[in-house]
Amino acid sequence: MILPIVAYGDPVLRKVGSDIDRSYPGLTKLIEDMFATLENAKGVGLAAPQIGKAIRLFIVDGSPFAEEDEHPELKDFRKVFINAHMVEEKGDEWAYNEGCLSIPKIREDVKRKPTIRIKYLDENFTAHEETFTGIPARIIQHEYDHIDGKLFIDRINTLRRTLLKSRLSDITKGNVDIEYKMKFHLKK
Repeated sequence: MILPIVAYGDPVLRKVGSDIDRSYPGLTKLIEDMFATLENAKGVGLAAPQIGKAIRLFIVDGSPFAEEDEHPELKDFRKVFINAHMVEEKGDEWAYNEGCLSIPKIREDVKRKPTIRIKYLDENFTAHEETFTGIPARIIQHEYDHIDGKLFIDRINTLRRTLLKSRLSDITKGNVDIEYKMKFHLKK
């Protein structure tokens, strides 16, 4: 089932997610629905807060980058991250133009470290500690921010955020034309 994506302005996007365990109700179905939602919205990552759940769960699917021939190595980069905790971020920060399904029609250059080490559980609750670099690391960092109550616009300079204020306000009110299902906090 395709779920509505929570738009900028909803308080759930600012909550730090809670860890979950195997007994979380309907977890398998929730993960399936998140992948269907992500595919429908043509994104590369989706975190539980973006569908209204303040839990430490996010998914990534880098295959759209591979389809565009930008990064063929991402063809099979599809993962589930449960209770993820960043261990390390290292290297010289590099800028990349990011967007977010919860903040449609806005893209900004965001600086992030190129290499990360992260601990997480997969959908079978198998523990992993892995290192990722480049675009996979960036996708994970973006989604990881969501489960910590942060958005990519928090990582841009104050002047750029100020210039985006009216566009962000429009998103909160639902005054944006999008191709996927969304839930707007202040839409009347």
